[in-house]
Amino acid sequence: MDMHSIQTFLSTTATELALKVLAALAFWIVGRWLIGWVIGLMQAAMNRNNVDPTLTKYLGSIIAIALNIALVLGIMGYIGIQTTSFAALLAGAGLAIGAAWSGLLGNFAAGAFMLVLRPFKVGDFVSVGGIVGTVHELGLFGTVIITPDNVNTIVGNGKIFADTIQNFSVLPARRVERVAQLANGVDALDAIARFKAAVAQIPNVSKDMPPEVNLLDIKLEGPQIAVRPYTHTDHYWQVYFDTNEAIVRVCKEAGWPAPSALHQFTLCRRRSLSAAGRPSAAGANPSAPGAAPARRRRTA
Repeated sequence: MDMHSIQTFLSTTATELALKVLAALAFWIVGRWLIGWVIGLMQAAMNRNNVDPTLTKYLGSIIAIALNIALVLGIMGYIGIQTTSFAALLAGAGLAIGAAWSGLLGNFAAGAFMLVLRPFKVGDFVSVGGIVGTVHELGLFGTVIITPDNVNTIVGNGKIFADTIQNFSVLPARRVERVAQLANGVDALDAIARFKAAVAQIPNVSKDMPPEVNLLDIKLEGPQIAVRPYTHTDHYWQVYFDTNEAIVRVCKEAGWPAPSALHQFTLCRRRSLSAAGRPSAAGANPSAPGAAPARRRRTA
């Protein structure tokens, strides 16, 4: 190869390739900026219209991925790479990745279904996949839950969608379940009246749904009283602990004794009687304490 051929290559092909690479780099930078601008504009418009934050984040992620793929394909077509063959290669790679990442794709599909069905939203207090807490974020593959002990927990969307979902924030009030065990001799009806009056004074107890105080059961230790106030989910634990304190305070002010789990048993020994009302010889035990000694008959 002579110098003339090298100069011809540098002046034509290499220069053209360098210009295409620079143009592709510029397209990538501008395209990424435009994608970010479009996503930000869309999310701002959805926030102004009070759209659910979960839906806003989820749609933003999906549109961003789709626009980035279109940007890459457009740059490759500009450079001169045949996108048809690349699409076939991408499809084959997609099958292999789908088989290897079936769990992740299942989480993605479950996330899409949850986006449509919307069983909960950000800020709801839920029980999903065996985890109880507040929904912090709904992602493409997992949902972020903040547990009551302030632990950031990520649960796969596939596990959430395949399991039972409990949403404690949908209804306006939630019932607190407590049981008061009383001692024998305590008047259950008087106790019910006292508990109703005490629980009604607890802050954040629902006024629309009055507390339920009923005779739950009668045990050997004494009657059991079910104390069930209603409150909003945000105040559940405050009402829970205040109800316990109210039960203890009422029992102390009334002077009721503490219930005892000890039981007394009396054992009786039954002796068999003869027809004349006296112990029979068969039932008598000569060696028993207090038994009369048997007489011996003398023989000549």
